[in-house]
Amino acid sequence: MTGALTLALLAACLLAAVPVLFLAVQIGAALGPGRRPGPSAAGPCPRFAVIMPAHDEAAIIARGIAAILPQLAEAGRLLVVADNCSDETAQAASRAGAQVTVRRDATRRGKGHALAHGLRVLAAEPPEVVIVVDADCEALPGSLALLARRCAATGRPVQARYAMLAPPLASPADKVSRLAWTIKTFVRPLGSAHLGWPCQLMGSGMALPFAPLGRFDLATGHLAEDQKLGAEFALAGLAPLFCPDAGIVSELPGAEAGKRQQRTRWEHGHLAIIAEFLLPLARRAVARRSLHLLAFTLDLCTPPLTLLALTLLLLEGAGLAWFAATGATAPLLAASATLACFAASIAAAWRRFGRDVISWRELAAGPAYGLRKLPSYARFLIRRRIDWVRTER
Repeated sequence: MTGALTLALLAACLLAAVPVLFLAVQIGAALGPGRRPGPSAAGPCPRFAVIMPAHDEAAIIARGIAAILPQLAEAGRLLVVADNCSDETAQAASRAGAQVTVRRDATRRGKGHALAHGLRVLAAEPPEVVIVVDADCEALPGSLALLARRCAATGRPVQARYAMLAPPLASPADKVSRLAWTIKTFVRPLGSAHLGWPCQLMGSGMALPFAPLGRFDLATGHLAEDQKLGAEFALAGLAPLFCPDAGIVSELPGAEAGKRQQRTRWEHGHLAIIAEFLLPLARRAVARRSLHLLAFTLDLCTPPLTLLALTLLLLEGAGLAWFAATGATAPLLAASATLACFAASIAAAWRRFGRDVISWRELAAGPAYGLRKLPSYARFLIRRRIDWVRTER
């Protein structure tokens, strides 16, 4: 019995080591120079349309529109989808110079439904590329044409760098959250790009080829509609690519309620995506003998960093307790090695990409930040969120 429990604990440690090792490979690759440049972005800009889904964003939408309009030139257009709004989002967007379509359907809520509505409007004059930019984001100059060219040249989705700024008077926990976001949305996809691997879609700043979009059902209320769409593209042989030279910028919510809503939506949505797509993607990667699809699968199914860290600490404690009780060293050694690899990888990412985000002293808030997330992970197992809720800003 003792031997069987030792093997079970060792197996759990080895299973946890898989995403940690993949994370270490991504971060290690991001530290070096890119070896596989993206396809040429020269030549005429293809026809593209920017869809901006917006729900009760009257107070901020003009700023995002102002960043987009100068980038449209003759090839682009902007369509704002005022989705189930109770404020003057549509009027504010129209005054700012955007084309606006209004959607009202209280029974079908969520960004996916808004995107599907926008695509139906665009179908009358279909563009070659659709670029999604959220209403709380600003597209950096030159980013839209670059995304459109890369997408048209490859026929695959292309994801811009999605930077998240800390709110005013940011707490150490806010800075830890921003570091985790930087690793997820920049460091890891940059490492994958250097290795020639695909990346995840991130919801905003993603360019999508219009022609194949008809294969997928966007009209869902899924909490992680971006990751779901990226997985469906990958299963169709069109895994997304990362374009770090294009960028969009947003800001973490300042209100505590907004922070909790945003974290819950991201985390519950991500965990649901892992449960839904792990086996289909893994089977397809093996059937195709595709290293790229396997890399996409591992990237998609790497748990949120905080959950992964808490899991590793739990395994370390279990390994230490089992060693004290039985003298078995294998689980403790495996857990310790995996935890050390994870810590070294995060430290390397922080040293190269995160020192302007958070100081090493403030990193001490990391464990407290992780503990604050335990109720959210518990709710996923007991009563996970499945309905979309707008983040309070």
